[in-house]
Parts: sequence; structure tokens; C-alpha cells
Amino acid sequence: MAALGSVDADVFDLALGAADCAVRAQAVADPATLTIIDYSKPSKEQRLWVYDLLTRRLLYEELVAHGQGSGGDIATLFSNQPASHRTSLGLFVTADTYVGRNGYSLRLDGLESGFNDRARERAIVMHGAPYVDPGFVRAAGRLGRSWGCPALRPAVARELIDTIKGGGLIFAYYPDPDWLAGSKYLGGCAAQTAALSTALPAA
Repeated sequence: MAALGSVDADVFDLALGAADCAVRAQAVADPATLTIIDYSKPSKEQRLWVYDLLTRRLLYEELVAHGQGSGGDIATLFSNQPASHRTSLGLFVTADTYVGRNGYSLRLDGLESGFNDRARERAIVMHGAPYVDPGFVRAAGRLGRSWGCPALRPAVARELIDTIKGGGLIFAYYPDPDWLAGSKYLGGCAAQTAALSTALPAA
């Protein structure tokens, strides 16, 4: 695969480095997929990408909603706190699926203390939502918003969830200075990307 989609090259490199760091720290074992969400982009733009680390392919390029407490079209506020309705940043590992209030959903475990490690407590999951739709964007000028979950288009949600469930990585990005300085998967650790640097072609 020659193309990485519309993902920013610097964000892609940061995500790949964080994934490698998590593998070397034994926080995860051999993730098959890496999902990148760039919350610095407007919600009306495609800002979620799923990469197959084994076949070196871009599998999905999608819309994704952020939490209503994080902002309107563009998210600017992030939190790890219950009832904040804000999106969390950092590296997550995907877990099991279930059917709940929002239909078919994917549980997520946050790997970053202080930034997203309360994801289970907050019920931060990936699910489909009717407000994640180009028609909603045309009417409202932005996507609808969740209570902090990365919500997807209903038409693609189940298929995408089944692709990344069970040990895949999700890298939720925004240039937040506290997270960039405090994440244990960024900086010196993530700079050494030997294990995964050949998983996908350079941007």
C-alpha cells in the first residue's frame, strides 16, 4: 500500500511510535490493527483511520464523533473524569463487544494513567450513532456528539468494530500540551520505532 489516506504524517508517526512503545513495554501483545483518531480536525471531516499492521493496508477512513463536553465542530477540551462528557486522549486497547443502549459496541481500556485509564468506569466505548452521518453535517454544520465515546456511522460500525476488537490499538490525538508531555508512550520511548517501523510505508 502506497497511501496512508488523509492522515497527517506527523500524527501517523506519533501513533506508530506510541504503538511500538506499548508493545515493547508489554502493555499489549502483537496488535493486528492501529486505529488513529485526530481530534484536531473538525468533526465534519474524516478523521479516523484503521490500519492493518500485518498486511500494511489502510482499511477504513471514517467520520467519528467526539464528546459533547469537548466542543462543537472542533474538540478542544478533554478529560478522564466521569460525567464530564468529554473525550479522552491517548492510547487505548480494544477489548470485547456487547449489545447495549447504543447497539453493537466495543469496550475500550485506556492505557494512560491520568488521561484515559478510567475509560471502563466512564463506559467509553466505540459504537454506531445516527448523528454520525454526512446528512447530519449538511443540516447542522458538524456531527452530533456523544458522551465521550468515539461514535461511528451506523452503516460501518459493526464491521469496523469486528475488525479492530480483541487487542487492537486506538491512538486518540490532539496537540494537548499536558498529554504530550505526560504520556508514557510518547517522547523518548516512542522515538524508537524499530519494532513497528516497517509495518506500514512511510507517509
